Amino acid sequence: MTTTIAESTIWQATVDDVPVALTVGGRLVAVAGAEGSCAVFDATTGEHVTSLAVDGGLLDAALSPDGAHLALTSTAGYHVWHARDTRLQTLRAHGWSARARWAGNDRVAVAAGRQITVHAADGALLWQAGPAPSTITDLTWVRQGREIAVSAYNGVYRYARHRTDPVSHLPYPGSHLVIAASANDRWICTGNQDRSVHIWRTRDAKELEMAGYPDKVTGLIFDDTGRWLANNGAPDITVWDFAGKGPAGTSPRMLRHHDAVTGLAWQPGTGATLASCARDATVALWQPSTGAPGKPMKPAQRYDLDAPATAVTWLDQRRLLTATRTGTLSVIDTAAARPKGAE
Repeated sequence: MTTTIAESTIWQATVDDVPVALTVGGRLVAVAGAEGSCAVFDATTGEHVTSLAVDGGLLDAALSPDGAHLALTSTAGYHVWHARDTRLQTLRAHGWSARARWAGNDRVAVAAGRQITVHAADGALLWQAGPAPSTITDLTWVRQGREIAVSAYNGVYRYARHRTDPVSHLPYPGSHLVIAASANDRWICTGNQDRSVHIWRTRDAKELEMAGYPDKVTGLIFDDTGRWLANNGAPDITVWDFAGKGPAGTSPRMLRHHDAVTGLAWQPGTGATLASCARDATVALWQPSTGAPGKPMKPAQRYDLDAPATAVTWLDQRRLLTATRTGTLSVIDTAAARPKGAE
């Protein structure tokens, strides 16, 4: 079923930049732009809260869960914006800074070149690890915020608090672009330059590899339950089932609709609905659990946009935020005009 944005839009806004990242926290949403601008909006009404600007192009944005602080990484350093006093604090004024990830509301980890730096919410430096053996491309908190796992050249490295050297290394040759860890810490996965997804079972470091994608894998995301892993790397989205002993020897769900996927986002909680967006100016909703392994699926719902999509994220279990290359932000009510039989 196809629905135009106008039929289900809660609110829309426009930014004067190309959105590269969306983030949600508390009552706020923020959109980071390729030219260094960041706009913050009220998630409920769409009212503009503030606009920020940093040197260099923005690469990532991460609101703390309560929306009190916003971390921004760019090609020229990283910053934290504090909602209470509207202060933009520069924590590093130079160097490529790839990603920022919060552990609760009080700590944010930033990947900057070959180093991991952890700051308190007020910007104070808590600890710094590294330098890693190579440039860090992505990071995620593991073990309930006690460790950080990073992707870099030749594998995954894990760091513990106040330890400068890695506490473990999961090796695999090549360039690892993105990292994802299951909520139960059973699995760590990377999407790679060599057009593969590499998987480690954390208790014994047993490895699995899903290779043969037509393109490099730049999007990789677990749902909140840790059962489903979605990734790009092809016109089809593949979704792997990690139930039981994991995906070894199984075939993925194949979600067939887009021509070039630009964003993936799982519905919060246990809804098991995946949202995707693409350069073909569409957003799709999927329910992989209803499909059969190895067989193509069609979307449960599709939305047509007015320009190629660059990012997508959920505000909650019902509202979906999308961004297009022309700077249009749209919040969609996904419960409106659902196809008959959909949950």
